[in-house]
Amino acid sequence: MDLNLKSVYFTVQKALPYMNDGGSIVLIGSSAAHRAAPGMAIYGAAKAAVGFFAKGLSLDLLERSIRVNVLSPGTIDTPAFDKLAPAGHVEQVKQSWVDIIPVNRIGEPSDIGKAAVFLASDDSSFILGTEILVDGGMTHISLMK
Repeated sequence: MDLNLKSVYFTVQKALPYMNDGGSIVLIGSSAAHRAAPGMAIYGAAKAAVGFFAKGLSLDLLERSIRVNVLSPGTIDTPAFDKLAPAGHVEQVKQSWVDIIPVNRIGEPSDIGKAAVFLASDDSSFILGTEILVDGGMTHISLMK
């Protein structure tokens, strides 16, 4: 909870006095907030709370025209795989994810970056208090295998 929820709250709290009116806050959630998985209850709950925090904070910041949204990644190809999978099994673990992701690939960091730039830009000026899942369809589209 400290890392995945409290840190979000305290970061926003400290940044708000320095933000210009009309700005945009992009919080990082997770697709894990939408899917229960063994051993992930606290992580999923914290990320779900980030989503609700964005909604409430959006209301609180209407007067300043500061938009708050959440970007929720799914499985992204980062060095974390090397820490989560036993040595020599990383590619096998990655393939097991590819097999259940509807777009048939793991996300790249650039997929998240592009979505973050969109949410931070004026191109998303009509998007407020919502979440964008960047997960290749895995949360809402099920591949039965």
